[in-house]
Amino acid sequence: MPYTPQSTHTRINHSNRSKYLSLHSIQTLIEGERERERERERMGVKQEEEMERIEGGVVLVNPKPSKGIASKAIDWLEKLIVKLMFDSSQPLHYLSGNFAPVIHETPPCKDLTVIGHLPECLNGEFVRVGPNPKFAPVAGYHWYISFLMIHGLRIKDGKATYVSRYVKTSRLKQEEYFGGAKFMKIGDLKGLFGLLVVNIQMLRAKLKVLDVSYGAGTGNTALIYHHGKLLALSEADKPYVLKVLEDGDLQTLGLLDYDKRLSHSFTAHPKVDPFTGEMFTFGYSHTPPYITYRVISKDGVMNDPVPITIAEPIMMHDFAITENFAIIMDLPLYFRPKEMVKGKKLIFTFDPTKKARFGVLPRYAKNESLIKWFELPNCFIFHNANAWEEGDEVVLVTCRLQNPDLDMVNGIVKEKLENFTNELYEMRYNMKTGLASQKQLSASAVDFPRVNESYTGRKSAVNVIDAKTMSSDPVAVVELPQRVPYGFHAFFVTEEQLQEQASF
Repeated sequence: MPYTPQSTHTRINHSNRSKYLSLHSIQTLIEGERERERERERMGVKQEEEMERIEGGVVLVNPKPSKGIASKAIDWLEKLIVKLMFDSSQPLHYLSGNFAPVIHETPPCKDLTVIGHLPECLNGEFVRVGPNPKFAPVAGYHWYISFLMIHGLRIKDGKATYVSRYVKTSRLKQEEYFGGAKFMKIGDLKGLFGLLVVNIQMLRAKLKVLDVSYGAGTGNTALIYHHGKLLALSEADKPYVLKVLEDGDLQTLGLLDYDKRLSHSFTAHPKVDPFTGEMFTFGYSHTPPYITYRVISKDGVMNDPVPITIAEPIMMHDFAITENFAIIMDLPLYFRPKEMVKGKKLIFTFDPTKKARFGVLPRYAKNESLIKWFELPNCFIFHNANAWEEGDEVVLVTCRLQNPDLDMVNGIVKEKLENFTNELYEMRYNMKTGLASQKQLSASAVDFPRVNESYTGRKSAVNVIDAKTMSSDPVAVVELPQRVPYGFHAFFVTEEQLQEQASF
């Protein structure tokens, strides 16, 4: 059902149990569907279709989910599991207040009231991404995983236009087809319930109820511009290509797989070198290789993968580059499904007994043989500010987090997020001595850092401003036609970039 701010959970009515099939019947139906699928494959009826592409190598996203008997059977099984194992009395904080989604997209709303003056240097479009669920969750809800809505402010010649659009991912299209949530959420991956949720997801994919050939990502985390394309990113999927139209509207073109060379996930935080025009990226996986490093030329050509060997699968949300190196982070937030079941924890678990490891790899390395690893006290890092080189040292400025708990942004919220005390740190890796050091630069809490992207990978200055003493007279205030929920990262598409991507 469509999500409304007043509803915090999908209530399931089991008053008339005669409507539902028995578990034995469910199993029989599923086995029959499997046999029919095997028969179609034996007869050669089912052939994988070539994905349709448009100019620029963009894959058109056209999933083919199924509403057959198997779909209904799995739905019934899921509802039964939720009823028996999920505590629906828990409030879902991240679906309330200003975390709550807006229900509808907003087409370009022109000539907004501007108090003050919008200078010509701001011609372009400011875009901000964040989660915005369209349907009520079947069980729990985690703020990190939901559909992406982009909020855009088009500025041109002193005038402003507001727009908000969903990114038309495969996941969104399929749930619109069903009229409800079908894909698993990371917030549900906890305890035995999480294991069953994973199996429900696998069953839907196996029986072609869901079409996972285009991935299952949300694109809800960050944006970047490279090779004439604005990309919407989430680390569990490939990039989605967007187009900013002249009137400020936002159009989803499709998926980018770099001419089939990208077969793994793609970080939400790639780095574009402002001097060479190249983009540097990576993906992480719960199967080997756990980390894969990539370089993409200024012309949009993806180089061969460089697998990075680490001991266990981890969450690696960000990395950094300098003029000559890439910094890989092997931090102890591990993918441990066994602990999820035994300890009733989320599937990613922080291990405070392990060191934080940082690998410094030459940017154009063909393999991992030249990587140098450094150790520092355990921590986790969601976001880096910047990195550069000073003599024999590689310097990283980052938002360091001690003892993270992803469950803190899952469902109920505490009055104070004690375990999210991010602090700005400077870390140094001496390439000559092999030693690493760190020093704290700020008190908590600091995150979502941004630098002038003209200095990405180069030394830059940091200006710290006390927002409480800033002038009360802004250059301009633009009145928006609707509420904008809390979100994640933002990006500014310049007028030059806007005109460049218009050719696609």
